[in-house]
Amino acid sequence: MSSASLRQRGGQSGKKRAGAPGADGVADREADVLNKIHQEVKGAASSEWDYKLALGIITVLAFLTRFYGISHPDQVVFDEVHFGKFASYYLQRTYFFDVHPPFGKLLFAFAGWLVGYNGEFLFENIGDSYITNRVPYVAYRSMPALMGSLTVTTVFLIMWESGYSLPACVLAAGLVLFDNAQIGQTRLILLDATLVLFMALSVLAYIRFYKLRHAPFSRKWWKWLLLTGVCLSCVISTKYVGAFTFFSIGVPVAIDLWALLDVDRKQGALSLPEFGKHLGARVIGLIVVPFMFYLFWFQVHFAILSRSGPGDDFMSPEFQETLSDNIMTQQAVTIDYFDTISMRHKDTKVYLHSHPDKYPLRYDDGRISSQGQQVTGYPHNDTNNHWQIIPSTAMDQESGHHVKNGDVVRLRHLVTDTYLLTHDVASPYYPTNQEFTSVPTDDANGDRFNDTLFEIRIENGKSGQDFKSMASHFKLVHHPTKVAMWTHTSPLPDWAYKQAEINGNKNLQQSSNVWYVEDIPSIPDGSDRLIKDEKKIKHVPFLKKYFELQRAMFFHNNALTSSHPYSSFPIQWPFLLRGVSFWTDNDTRQQIYFLGNPVGWWLASSLLA
Repeated sequence: MSSASLRQRGGQSGKKRAGAPGADGVADREADVLNKIHQEVKGAASSEWDYKLALGIITVLAFLTRFYGISHPDQVVFDEVHFGKFASYYLQRTYFFDVHPPFGKLLFAFAGWLVGYNGEFLFENIGDSYITNRVPYVAYRSMPALMGSLTVTTVFLIMWESGYSLPACVLAAGLVLFDNAQIGQTRLILLDATLVLFMALSVLAYIRFYKLRHAPFSRKWWKWLLLTGVCLSCVISTKYVGAFTFFSIGVPVAIDLWALLDVDRKQGALSLPEFGKHLGARVIGLIVVPFMFYLFWFQVHFAILSRSGPGDDFMSPEFQETLSDNIMTQQAVTIDYFDTISMRHKDTKVYLHSHPDKYPLRYDDGRISSQGQQVTGYPHNDTNNHWQIIPSTAMDQESGHHVKNGDVVRLRHLVTDTYLLTHDVASPYYPTNQEFTSVPTDDANGDRFNDTLFEIRIENGKSGQDFKSMASHFKLVHHPTKVAMWTHTSPLPDWAYKQAEINGNKNLQQSSNVWYVEDIPSIPDGSDRLIKDEKKIKHVPFLKKYFELQRAMFFHNNALTSSHPYSSFPIQWPFLLRGVSFWTDNDTRQQIYFLGNPVGWWLASSLLA
């Protein structure tokens, strides 16, 4: 190993242990080793000027290549429409939803806050002018440019600390320094610069920690262990793909722990209590600390985003009540029996709808329908979306009884005077799901009465809780067969006017079974029921909000299954078979095209092969 790799390995720990008595001689032998290392380090220090000079030159070049001409183009480029918009939402304290953790986006908001920007521009479209809208976009772009520059420096330090020669250090840093892809990504308002920098810092911090393995539990040993954990936390707090960095660090940690169990190790065998200390320290530094920092950024996220915004619809009514100016809280009205309501699906936003047309006798796959009246999902507000909520038992229509959580109700379609039901007939698209239809009043009050009974189950609701418009997200569960009313995004054929299919889902726990009442059109204007008291902002414990948001993030991330026109496969990446057009100006025929440097990528790929 070269002298450069031994830099700072000794330090104060070596001096202290040299003077410590060793009962079994192990400490003395270790002290001798550290003293030798310390002497080598002192001798090598004078010869490190060439490394330092090269590091300085490469760092300057990194800043020049990342910051030169950073103001061009003065328009929104590629995914700046997303991450610039999120920064504006933070500055306006408006709640939004995204599948990525908050750390990287918070850094952009911090850059905007530093220059006094108020976040009024929302980065709606690629090509929108920053100059016209007076956006401090150079400040935003400077944040990733700074991180991209420091990534080059970090790569050099990783090689230096690992004991490689000066040419090897320069080559490795140079591959990153002159990589078109890295330069392009780090000059724009994107998360990748933050992600890659902290990935590199995690590796660097772990190398420094590993080099102090002969001085365990010293201050420097703890410092680099905890710094490794902090950097790992910043990686996973930027994008979940950063979880692979935990694997990259976790494998050498496991190998190192296995080596500590070797009874023939030069420093002497460890007792089980001593090994337990090593294991516990690594668990704290590399698991507990990163997770606590990860939670911390979500706490900051919730603390800043205190106002209602475009992310409300992704969250539960209880969560939305923690936001000021929330429309759901302001518009919630208790629903009474015999009210006319319009119901909307939480995910697809289609209304529960019906019209006089019938299901066809035979579907394309040969299955037979009931030929009953069609019940579909319709995306627009319409009188065919109006349903009257009827009690399942006799009740005075003028009594004003509130509908409660767990009540069994019936739904009458006003325009066609039919009652909603589902029965043991396969739906058009899902043979395992039940068809939803509606039947005339005579049938509904006769032999088909039980088929028209539905139970209202409010999500996370308490027994006897009032059923409210907007605020009550619920599942409509068929009382006899225990299927939940459900819809999806695949439109029905022309016989249903390309509207959405409504069917009975046997999986009651599925989160996409949820609906809400958007409106109660039967309430006349000026009714006392529309007069609402000012509601106070509700407090929900942090962990409850965190777990709800985390579930929503994973669910919607997994739901992103549609192909993207710019997508590529991993096998294409090492060979640069496809790039991405970030921005194009047709007038000047200028273009930003995301593509790596072939020299660096092909060289690295061939060496890995």
